Amino acid sequence: MLHINNLVFRFGARQLFDNATLHIPVGRKVGLVGRNGTGKSTLISMILGTRGYESGSISCRPGARIGHVAQEAPSDDKSLLETVIGSDETLVALQAEAETATEPER
Repeated sequence: MLHINNLVFRFGARQLFDNATLHIPVGRKVGLVGRNGTGKSTLISMILGTRGYESGSISCRPGARIGHVAQEAPSDDKSLLETVIGSDETLVALQAEAETATEPER
């Protein structure tokens, strides 16, 4: 579960968040979309604790997983899709099992 309460953040003179509040219940999956420069990466950085904010609070359930891809793409041979899919541990394990599975029902 993720709680954001009354979050305020300015980037210079530009206010990105003004008393923003959000609650995402346990078990929900969400995506963050928006135009360039609207604060998507900034918000993720605040949730991950790598960027501060002026006021408000952010709390996340201990052990919660937050998947994200950095602004800069990894410098390897994987496509962005492969990188995103690779961050889902359950899917990676199922794909590995599927490659060697001998039980059709499984």
